Amino acid sequence: DYYRGTCCYTTVLPDIVLPENGRAVLQFDAVAMTAEVYLNEQKLAEHKGGYSAFCVDITDALRNGSNLLRVNVDNSDNDTVYPQKADFTFYGGIYRDVTVLGVEESHFDLDYYGAPGVQVVPTMQGNHATVAATAYVTAPAGCTVHFAITNRNGDPVAEADADAADAKTNIKMENAHLWHGTEDPYLYTLTVTLLKNGKAVDEIATRFGCRSFAIDPQKGFILNGKPYPLRGVSRHQDRPGIGNALTAKEHTEDMDLICELGANTIRLAHYQHSQIFYNLCDERGMVVWAEIPYISRHMPGGKANTISQMTELICQNSNHPSIVVWGLSNEITMNGASDPSLLENHRALNDLCLLYTSPSP
Repeated sequence: DYYRGTCCYTTVLPDIVLPENGRAVLQFDAVAMTAEVYLNEQKLAEHKGGYSAFCVDITDALRNGSNLLRVNVDNSDNDTVYPQKADFTFYGGIYRDVTVLGVEESHFDLDYYGAPGVQVVPTMQGNHATVAATAYVTAPAGCTVHFAITNRNGDPVAEADADAADAKTNIKMENAHLWHGTEDPYLYTLTVTLLKNGKAVDEIATRFGCRSFAIDPQKGFILNGKPYPLRGVSRHQDRPGIGNALTAKEHTEDMDLICELGANTIRLAHYQHSQIFYNLCDERGMVVWAEIPYISRHMPGGKANTISQMTELICQNSNHPSIVVWGLSNEITMNGASDPSLLENHRALNDLCLLYTSPSP
Protein backbone atom coordinates (compact mmCIF):
# COMPACT_ATOMS: atom_id res chain seq x y z
CA ASP A 1 0.00 0.00 0.00
CA TYR A 2 2.96 2.34 -0.54
CA TYR A 3 5.00 3.12 -3.63
CA ARG A 4 7.75 0.69 -4.52
CA GLY A 5 9.61 1.54 -7.68
CA THR A 6 12.32 3.76 -9.14
CA CYS A 7 12.61 7.49 -8.54
CA CYS A 8 15.25 9.91 -9.77
CA TYR A 9 17.14 12.58 -7.85
CA THR A 10 19.01 15.28 -9.81
CA THR A 11 21.07 18.26 -8.75
CA VAL A 12 23.80 20.45 -10.17
CA LEU A 13 26.97 20.15 -8.10
CA PRO A 14 28.67 23.33 -6.91
CA ASP A 15 32.09 24.12 -8.32
CA ILE A 16 34.64 21.68 -6.91
CA VAL A 17 38.19 23.02 -6.57
CA LEU A 18 40.77 20.28 -6.06
CA PRO A 19 44.48 20.32 -5.33
CA GLU A 20 46.78 19.07 -8.08
CA ASN A 21 46.11 15.36 -8.68
CA GLY A 22 43.41 15.53 -5.99
CA ARG A 23 40.24 13.45 -6.00
CA ALA A 24 36.58 14.32 -5.53
CA VAL A 25 34.44 11.72 -3.79
CA LEU A 26 30.74 11.58 -2.99
CA GLN A 27 29.89 9.93 0.31
CA PHE A 28 26.32 8.64 0.58
CA ASP A 29 25.43 7.79 4.18
CA ALA A 30 22.49 5.63 3.01
CA VAL A 31 20.26 5.24 -0.04
CA ALA A 32 17.31 2.85 0.04
CA MET A 33 17.38 0.32 -1.43
CA THR A 34 19.43 0.22 -4.68
CA ALA A 35 21.25 3.26 -6.05
CA GLU A 36 22.73 4.01 -9.46
CA VAL A 37 24.96 7.10 -9.52
CA TYR A 38 25.51 9.11 -12.72
CA LEU A 39 27.56 12.24 -13.30
CA ASN A 40 26.99 14.07 -16.57
CA GLU A 41 25.03 10.98 -17.69
CA GLN A 42 28.03 8.69 -17.13
CA LYS A 43 27.23 5.80 -14.80
CA LEU A 44 29.84 5.66 -12.06
CA ALA A 45 28.53 3.24 -9.45
CA GLU A 46 25.76 0.97 -8.24
CA HIS A 47 25.10 0.12 -4.62
CA LYS A 48 22.70 -2.53 -3.30
CA GLY A 49 21.54 -2.18 0.30
CA GLY A 50 19.57 0.63 1.85
CA TYR A 51 21.24 1.16 5.23
CA SER A 52 25.01 1.43 4.80
CA ALA A 53 27.34 4.15 3.57
CA PHE A 54 29.19 4.03 0.28
CA CYS A 55 31.56 6.31 -1.63
CA VAL A 56 31.80 7.16 -5.32
CA ASP A 57 34.88 8.76 -6.91
CA ILE A 58 33.58 11.31 -9.41
CA THR A 59 36.90 12.95 -10.39
CA ASP A 60 37.29 11.53 -13.89
CA ALA A 61 33.73 12.48 -14.86
CA LEU A 62 33.96 16.11 -13.69
CA ARG A 63 33.75 18.93 -16.24
CA ASN A 64 34.64 22.57 -15.94
CA GLY A 65 31.59 24.52 -14.84
CA SER A 66 28.35 22.79 -13.89
CA ASN A 67 28.07 19.05 -13.36
CA LEU A 68 24.75 17.21 -13.34
CA LEU A 69 24.45 14.54 -10.66
CA ARG A 70 21.67 11.98 -11.07
CA VAL A 71 20.87 9.18 -8.64
CA ASN A 72 18.30 6.55 -9.58
CA VAL A 73 16.87 5.00 -6.42
CA ASP A 74 14.85 1.78 -6.46
CA ASN A 75 13.00 0.02 -3.64
CA SER A 76 11.10 -2.39 -5.92
CA ASP A 77 10.27 -5.93 -4.87
CA ASN A 78 13.07 -8.28 -6.00
CA ASP A 79 14.78 -11.52 -5.01
CA THR A 80 18.40 -10.39 -4.60
CA VAL A 81 18.52 -7.41 -2.20
CA TYR A 82 17.44 -7.64 1.45
CA PRO A 83 15.02 -6.93 3.06
CA GLN A 84 11.97 -8.03 1.08
CA LYS A 85 9.63 -9.42 3.73
CA ALA A 86 9.29 -8.16 7.31
CA ASP A 87 7.01 -6.20 9.64
CA PHE A 88 8.50 -2.79 8.82
CA THR A 89 8.38 -0.46 5.83
CA PHE A 90 10.97 -0.67 3.06
CA TYR A 91 11.14 3.04 2.35
CA GLY A 92 12.91 4.25 -0.78
CA GLY A 93 15.03 7.33 -1.18
CA ILE A 94 18.14 9.27 -0.18
CA TYR A 95 17.34 9.68 3.51
CA ARG A 96 20.74 10.35 5.09
CA ASP A 97 23.38 12.95 4.24
CA VAL A 98 25.36 13.15 1.02
CA THR A 99 28.77 14.82 1.30
CA VAL A 100 31.24 16.01 -1.34
CA LEU A 101 34.79 15.24 -0.20
CA GLY A 102 37.86 16.77 -1.78
CA VAL A 103 41.15 15.03 -0.96
CA GLU A 104 44.80 15.16 -1.91
CA GLU A 105 46.25 12.46 -4.14
CA SER A 106 47.54 10.79 -0.95
CA HIS A 107 44.66 10.33 1.48
CA PHE A 108 43.08 7.94 3.92
CA ASP A 109 41.23 5.27 2.00
CA LEU A 110 37.68 6.04 0.88
CA ASP A 111 37.15 3.01 -1.36
CA TYR A 112 36.85 0.09 1.05
CA TYR A 113 33.21 -0.75 1.85
CA GLY A 114 32.51 2.74 3.21
CA ALA A 115 34.96 2.17 6.09
CA PRO A 116 36.42 5.22 7.87
CA GLY A 117 40.04 4.55 6.86
CA VAL A 118 41.28 3.69 10.34
CA GLN A 119 40.68 0.72 12.61
CA VAL A 120 41.36 0.63 16.33
CA VAL A 121 41.28 -2.54 18.45
CA PRO A 122 42.07 -2.17 22.18
CA THR A 123 43.00 -5.34 24.08
CA MET A 124 43.06 -5.36 27.86
CA GLN A 125 45.79 -6.98 29.97
CA GLY A 126 44.80 -6.28 33.56
CA ASN A 127 44.68 -2.50 33.96
CA HIS A 128 46.72 -1.89 30.84
CA ALA A 129 45.59 -1.70 27.22
CA THR A 130 47.34 -2.42 23.96
CA VAL A 131 45.73 -0.38 21.21
CA ALA A 132 46.25 -1.92 17.77
CA ALA A 133 45.76 0.93 15.30
CA THR A 134 45.77 0.54 11.53
CA ALA A 135 45.40 3.29 8.94
CA TYR A 136 44.63 2.56 5.29
CA VAL A 137 46.24 4.96 2.83
CA THR A 138 45.71 5.57 -0.87
CA ALA A 139 48.93 6.56 -2.73
CA PRO A 140 51.16 6.07 0.35
CA ALA A 141 54.54 6.65 -1.37
CA GLY A 142 56.65 9.16 0.56
CA CYS A 143 54.11 9.44 3.38
CA THR A 144 54.13 8.71 7.10
CA VAL A 145 51.24 8.36 9.53
CA HIS A 146 51.11 9.88 13.00
CA PHE A 147 48.80 8.31 15.59
CA ALA A 148 47.83 10.34 18.66
CA ILE A 149 45.53 9.25 21.49
CA THR A 150 43.84 11.83 23.71
CA ASN A 151 41.58 11.37 26.71
CA ARG A 152 38.06 12.70 27.20
CA ASN A 153 39.44 16.13 28.14
CA GLY A 154 41.62 16.32 25.04
CA ASP A 155 44.85 15.71 26.97
CA PRO A 156 47.57 13.65 25.21
CA VAL A 157 47.88 10.03 26.32
CA ALA A 158 50.17 8.29 23.82
CA GLU A 159 51.43 8.56 20.25
CA ALA A 160 53.26 6.61 17.56
CA ASP A 161 54.40 6.87 13.95
CA ALA A 162 54.39 4.42 11.06
CA ASP A 163 55.23 4.26 7.36
CA ALA A 164 52.07 4.88 5.33
CA ALA A 165 52.69 1.82 3.16
CA ASP A 166 52.01 -0.41 6.17
CA ALA A 167 50.54 1.92 8.75
CA LYS A 168 50.13 -0.38 11.73
CA THR A 169 51.19 0.18 15.30
CA ASN A 170 50.57 -1.09 18.82
CA ILE A 171 50.25 1.67 21.38
CA LYS A 172 50.58 0.84 25.08
CA MET A 173 48.28 2.58 27.54
CA GLU A 174 48.95 2.04 31.24
CA ASN A 175 46.06 2.24 33.72
CA ALA A 176 43.55 2.65 30.91
CA HIS A 177 40.21 4.12 31.91
CA LEU A 178 37.61 1.47 31.06
CA TRP A 179 34.45 1.92 29.02
CA HIS A 180 32.00 0.35 31.45
CA GLY A 181 28.50 0.59 30.05
CA THR A 182 26.01 3.09 31.43
CA GLU A 183 27.99 3.35 34.68
CA ASP A 184 31.05 4.91 33.01
CA PRO A 185 31.06 5.12 29.18
CA TYR A 186 34.57 6.55 28.97
CA LEU A 187 35.85 7.30 25.46
CA TYR A 188 39.30 8.05 24.08
CA THR A 189 39.98 9.68 20.70
CA LEU A 190 42.51 8.43 18.16
CA THR A 191 43.55 11.14 15.69
CA VAL A 192 45.46 9.94 12.64
CA THR A 193 47.42 12.41 10.50
CA LEU A 194 48.87 11.67 7.07
CA LEU A 195 52.14 13.52 6.43
CA LYS A 196 53.85 13.96 3.05
CA ASN A 197 57.24 15.65 3.06
CA GLY A 198 56.43 16.79 6.58
CA LYS A 199 53.16 18.44 5.57
CA ALA A 200 49.79 17.23 6.83
CA VAL A 201 47.67 16.29 3.80
CA ASP A 202 44.82 14.40 5.51
CA GLU A 203 43.51 13.79 9.00
CA ILE A 204 40.76 11.65 10.51
CA ALA A 205 39.69 10.87 14.05
CA THR A 206 37.74 8.07 15.67
CA ARG A 207 36.66 7.45 19.24
CA PHE A 208 37.13 4.14 21.01
CA GLY A 209 36.66 2.53 24.39
CA CYS A 210 38.83 0.13 26.36
CA ARG A 211 36.70 -2.80 27.49
CA SER A 212 36.53 -6.59 27.53
CA PHE A 213 33.41 -8.69 27.44
CA ALA A 214 32.25 -12.29 27.43
CA ILE A 215 28.92 -14.07 26.99
CA ASP A 216 28.49 -17.13 29.23
CA PRO A 217 25.46 -19.47 29.02
CA GLN A 218 25.35 -19.75 32.81
CA LYS A 219 26.66 -16.40 34.03
CA GLY A 220 25.18 -14.16 31.34
CA PHE A 221 26.95 -11.09 29.99
CA ILE A 222 30.31 -10.20 31.55
CA LEU A 223 31.72 -6.68 31.08
CA ASN A 224 35.30 -5.98 32.18
CA GLY A 225 35.33 -9.16 34.24
CA LYS A 226 32.13 -8.34 36.16
CA PRO A 227 28.54 -9.60 35.71
CA TYR A 228 26.53 -7.02 33.80
CA PRO A 229 22.85 -8.00 33.46
CA LEU A 230 21.36 -6.71 30.22
CA ARG A 231 17.92 -5.08 30.13
CA GLY A 232 16.90 -3.23 27.05
CA VAL A 233 14.89 -2.65 23.92
CA SER A 234 14.83 -3.22 20.18
CA ARG A 235 14.89 -0.03 18.13
CA HIS A 236 13.84 0.89 14.58
CA GLN A 237 14.80 4.11 12.80
CA ASP A 238 11.40 5.46 11.69
CA ARG A 239 8.83 8.06 12.76
CA PRO A 240 5.35 9.01 11.54
CA GLY A 241 5.59 11.69 8.89
CA ILE A 242 9.37 11.29 8.65
CA GLY A 243 9.86 7.66 7.65
CA ASN A 244 13.52 6.69 7.84
CA ALA A 245 14.78 10.25 7.37
CA LEU A 246 15.52 10.95 11.02
CA THR A 247 17.73 13.88 11.95
CA ALA A 248 20.04 14.16 14.95
CA LYS A 249 17.07 15.56 16.91
CA GLU A 250 14.97 12.38 16.53
CA HIS A 251 17.93 10.07 17.12
CA THR A 252 18.68 11.91 20.38
CA GLU A 253 15.02 11.81 21.45
CA ASP A 254 14.99 8.04 20.95
CA MET A 255 18.14 7.63 23.02
CA ASP A 256 16.77 9.89 25.77
CA LEU A 257 13.62 7.74 25.97
CA ILE A 258 15.65 4.53 26.11
CA CYS A 259 17.80 5.96 28.91
CA GLU A 260 14.69 7.15 30.76
CA LEU A 261 13.46 3.55 30.74
CA GLY A 262 16.60 2.52 32.58
CA ALA A 263 17.78 0.31 29.71
CA ASN A 264 21.45 -0.55 29.25
CA THR A 265 21.29 -2.52 26.00
CA ILE A 266 19.78 -2.08 22.52
CA ARG A 267 19.18 -4.43 19.65
CA LEU A 268 19.37 -2.28 16.53
CA ALA A 269 16.71 -3.89 14.37
CA HIS A 270 17.13 -5.02 11.66
CA TYR A 271 19.78 -3.20 9.65
CA GLN A 272 22.64 -0.75 9.94
CA HIS A 273 21.60 2.43 11.75
CA SER A 274 22.91 5.98 11.45
CA GLN A 275 26.39 6.80 12.71
CA ILE A 276 24.66 9.45 14.81
CA PHE A 277 22.94 6.72 16.79
CA TYR A 278 25.99 4.46 17.10
CA ASN A 279 27.87 7.46 18.50
CA LEU A 280 25.08 8.03 21.01
CA CYS A 281 25.31 4.38 22.05
CA ASP A 282 29.04 4.81 22.69
CA GLU A 283 28.46 8.01 24.67
CA ARG A 284 25.58 6.67 26.78
CA GLY A 285 27.17 3.27 27.41
CA MET A 286 24.65 1.07 25.63
CA VAL A 287 25.60 -2.53 24.89
CA VAL A 288 24.58 -3.05 21.26
CA TRP A 289 23.55 -5.94 19.04
CA ALA A 290 24.01 -4.77 15.41
CA GLU A 291 22.67 -6.78 12.49
CA ILE A 292 21.89 -6.89 8.76
CA PRO A 293 18.40 -7.16 7.20
CA TYR A 294 18.69 -10.86 6.34
CA ILE A 295 15.17 -11.36 7.59
CA SER A 296 12.01 -13.48 7.37
CA ARG A 297 12.52 -15.04 3.93
CA HIS A 298 15.71 -16.65 2.68
CA MET A 299 16.37 -15.79 -0.97
CA PRO A 300 18.83 -18.14 -2.71
CA GLY A 301 19.79 -15.30 -5.03
CA GLY A 302 20.51 -12.93 -2.16
CA LYS A 303 23.66 -14.52 -0.68
CA ALA A 304 26.03 -12.00 -2.27
CA ASN A 305 23.95 -9.16 -0.86
CA THR A 306 24.08 -10.58 2.68
CA ILE A 307 27.87 -10.85 2.37
CA SER A 308 28.27 -7.27 1.15
CA GLN A 309 25.88 -5.84 3.77
CA MET A 310 27.65 -7.70 6.59
CA THR A 311 31.06 -6.60 5.31
CA GLU A 312 29.89 -2.98 5.26
CA LEU A 313 28.31 -3.25 8.72
CA ILE A 314 31.52 -4.55 10.29
CA CYS A 315 34.00 -2.38 8.38
CA GLN A 316 32.05 0.81 9.00
CA ASN A 317 31.34 0.16 12.68
CA SER A 318 34.08 -1.98 14.22
CA ASN A 319 35.53 1.00 16.13
CA HIS A 320 32.36 1.48 18.21
CA PRO A 321 32.93 0.06 21.74
CA SER A 322 29.16 -0.25 22.25
CA ILE A 323 28.82 -3.05 19.67
CA VAL A 324 29.44 -6.53 21.08
CA VAL A 325 27.37 -8.75 18.73
CA TRP A 326 27.06 -8.97 14.95
CA GLY A 327 23.63 -10.43 14.14
CA LEU A 328 23.52 -12.72 11.09
CA SER A 329 19.75 -12.94 10.52
CA ASN A 330 16.32 -12.57 12.07
CA GLU A 331 13.37 -15.02 11.98
CA ILE A 332 14.84 -16.32 8.75
CA THR A 333 12.93 -19.64 8.88
CA MET A 334 9.45 -18.06 8.77
CA ASN A 335 9.02 -19.44 5.25
CA GLY A 336 10.66 -22.75 6.13
CA ALA A 337 14.16 -24.06 6.66
CA SER A 338 14.36 -26.80 4.04
CA ASP A 339 16.56 -24.93 1.57
CA PRO A 340 20.17 -26.16 1.99
CA SER A 341 21.45 -22.79 0.81
CA LEU A 342 19.99 -21.18 3.96
CA LEU A 343 22.50 -23.00 6.18
CA GLU A 344 25.27 -22.39 3.66
CA ASN A 345 24.48 -18.67 3.72
CA HIS A 346 24.69 -18.56 7.52
CA ARG A 347 27.98 -20.45 7.60
CA ALA A 348 29.44 -17.99 5.10
CA LEU A 349 28.29 -15.03 7.20
CA ASN A 350 29.66 -16.59 10.38
CA ASP A 351 33.03 -17.20 8.74
CA LEU A 352 33.04 -13.61 7.47
CA CYS A 353 32.44 -12.22 10.97
CA LEU A 354 35.25 -14.36 12.37
CA LEU A 355 37.57 -13.18 9.60
CA TYR A 356 36.94 -9.49 10.21
CA THR A 357 36.88 -9.58 14.00
CA SER A 358 39.76 -11.95 14.76
CA PRO A 359 43.11 -10.32 15.58
CA SER A 360 45.44 -10.08 12.60
CA PRO A 361 48.22 -12.73 12.62
